[in-house]
Parts: sequence; C-alpha cells; structure tokens
Amino acid sequence: MRTILVVANETLAGTALIERVEEEAAHGPLRVILCVPRKNPSRGAVVYAETVFEAAQVRIDLSRAVLRERGIDCIGEVGDPDPYSATMDAVAEYHPDLIIISTFPLATSGWLRRDLIERVTEAVKVPVEHIVAEPGQGSPFDTTLVIANRTTNSDALIAELQSMAEAEPTGRERLFVFVVPLEGGEGIAVKRAQARLAQVVDRAHAAGLLAAGMTGDPDPYTATMNALELFGVDDIVISTYPETRSGWLRADLISRTRKSSQLPVKHIVTDTEDTQVTA
Repeated sequence: MRTILVVANETLAGTALIERVEEEAAHGPLRVILCVPRKNPSRGAVVYAETVFEAAQVRIDLSRAVLRERGIDCIGEVGDPDPYSATMDAVAEYHPDLIIISTFPLATSGWLRRDLIERVTEAVKVPVEHIVAEPGQGSPFDTTLVIANRTTNSDALIAELQSMAEAEPTGRERLFVFVVPLEGGEGIAVKRAQARLAQVVDRAHAAGLLAAGMTGDPDPYTATMNALELFGVDDIVISTYPETRSGWLRADLISRTRKSSQLPVKHIVTDTEDTQVTA
C-alpha cells in the first residue's frame, strides 16, 4: 500500500487538495497521513498549549471525515510548530512515497516565504508536490463559528443552530465550530472549558448537526479573532446571558466582533444556568 503525507494547516480541507488525494486513491490502495503543524495565535498575551493543539486537531478531524466519505483511509497527527520540522518528523515516522504540501499563495503564506517546498524537496528522496489554495475558497462546508461559555447548555442555542442548518441556502452542509473561552486560563478552568466544549459538541451531534470545537483565549474577543485566522468562517453566533448578567455584553463583544470580522454576527440570549459540575 502506498503512503502519502499531506502537510497543511488552514488549507487542509481545500477542494484542490482533496481532489488531488482522490486522484492518487484512484490508482490503488492508499494510506494518507495528515500532518498539521501547530500554529500559535497572533493575539493574546499568553499562548495556551491546549487551545493550539485543539485547533490543529479540529482541522485534522474534519479532513479525515471528508476523506472517509470518499472511501480514503487516513490518519492524522498534530506536528511541530515549525512546518519543516513537522514534515521531517512525519517523514521519519511514516516513510511516505509522496509528499503533498498545501499552502496559500506566496503573498499570504509564511511557509512559502520560508522556502518550505524547496527545503523539503532537498531533504527527502521522494516526490514533493505543492498545491496552492486561494484564501476563502475551497472549503467543502459553510462554516459558522459559535462562541459560548456558560450558556453552552442552552436549548435556545441548539435550536437556533438547527434552524440555521435546515435553512442552509447553498445546499452544502453547514459546519458549526464551537469556541469555548477559558475562564482563568489554568488548572480547573481548562478542565471546565473542555467539559463544556465536549457537552455542547455532543448535544449538537445528537441534534443531527456537523460540529467540532476548541477552547480559546480567556478573552472572548481574542478567542474569536484567533479562531477566524484558523477557519474559513461564513458567519458567527455568539451566545450570552442577558445584558444584566453578561460581562461579554458589558465589554461590547457583539459590536466589536461585527466591526472587526466584517461578517454576519447573530446574538443568542439565554437565561439558562450552567449547572454542570466538573472535577
């Protein structure tokens, strides 16, 4: 069985890359290894290792789902933050017959400005292909970013997401990417955010929605902006308590997000108490 190593980050679910892998699969049994280098966010005073890892893992999981639907066997792993080191680590581990590296065009690709393609080509003895994906193009999903924390268990939130999925105008499947900001950023705060994330993704799946998620920076605005750098987002849903109880609203999160993202932002208000107990 031949092995292909695919190295990508934001472009991992791009149509051009998926189609190229399908072409290889048409030639016989194929194993695909997805390697996603970790990417530190550009905003925030502190880099939270959990959120960086989860963001890369979300992209791997979604791409694996797309490939599995096409009958292609694949596994994935989160790699070193340096794309060259991540690639060479994966080469040493899996001994691929072909390496495909997917990037944005030179004007927007840090990988190309660091001569990644040339460096890998010189270092390995197997073919290296480069696929270019245009920013904002090629995702197989229409993607909604959902920002929530204590209101993740809101029935109103899940009902609204179901309504959005049912009313999808493009005919494509809608993907909901949940971001749960950390409260405090350390220790029990991380476990609590991860538990809330697991709960809301599970509820979304039970409601028939395509969903994935990650924890984010303790500041919800920073968490939102960082997530926008990682996913091709079409719109945003922010779930909060009413204004009298919501620090997010007092910090003007909704209007700040609308202004910075230039995307449609829907605000869901709930009075639901988060009674979840975490150890």
